[in-house]
Amino acid sequence: MDYPNDQAPGAPVRSGIPEHGRVPKYYAVKARIDRLVDELGEGTPIPTERDLSERYEVARETVRQALRELVLEGKLRRQGRGTVVAGPKLEQPLSLASYTEGVRRQGRTPGRTLVTLDRFPCPEALAAETGLGRGEPVWHLERVLLADDERVGLESTYVAVDRVPRLDAEFDPDSSFYAYLARQGIGFGSADERIETVLATPREALLVGTPPALPMLLIHRVSRDTEGRPLERVRTLYRGDRFSFTVRLDG
Repeated sequence: MDYPNDQAPGAPVRSGIPEHGRVPKYYAVKARIDRLVDELGEGTPIPTERDLSERYEVARETVRQALRELVLEGKLRRQGRGTVVAGPKLEQPLSLASYTEGVRRQGRTPGRTLVTLDRFPCPEALAAETGLGRGEPVWHLERVLLADDERVGLESTYVAVDRVPRLDAEFDPDSSFYAYLARQGIGFGSADERIETVLATPREALLVGTPPALPMLLIHRVSRDTEGRPLERVRTLYRGDRFSFTVRLDG
């Protein structure tokens, strides 16, 4: 198989061109716009659909489809009535490190906006996942995740009231929950995580500020403390166009 000399290791093989060589017209236009994006800086507006259709001598719908895919991939983003070059995706490590640590390592400023903090009796499904008692008082902490004031995710944390009885009075919702637990003398021992791709509900899309059709990365986490006791159950929704995840595997 013939590979171009400048093929990036992480790029699709042969730039995604099928072996039979017949490339959909929109994909060819997408590849050319992608090269244009690489030449422009973050936040730079790209030419209009009309200008691009004239430049590449294709219909505007063909350009529109190419732009839609580049937006979904996180290479472009909508800004007002135009489209601009997006910045690099945030790389979040799959570890017991907090969201705060992961964002700060990339030179970005983490933040959170409180949606709700309430308590209710632990339902059966949550009790089965965490080992908590059914009907036991549980906190539900829901926050929008920010990076440099850009909304990038939505996090729901469930923790027994017995573990952090003064959460509503002592915890700053804009701060790291893991740092708060550490101050309470609670350490993390292990966790189970599951990742899937989903579409946001209308409510979630509104909170995160994305179209409902934008793919999202959903992480489910059940954490235990250093003694193996259930500690928290977290459901975190990340924007698929703004996040990637990394993990180190040792043999």
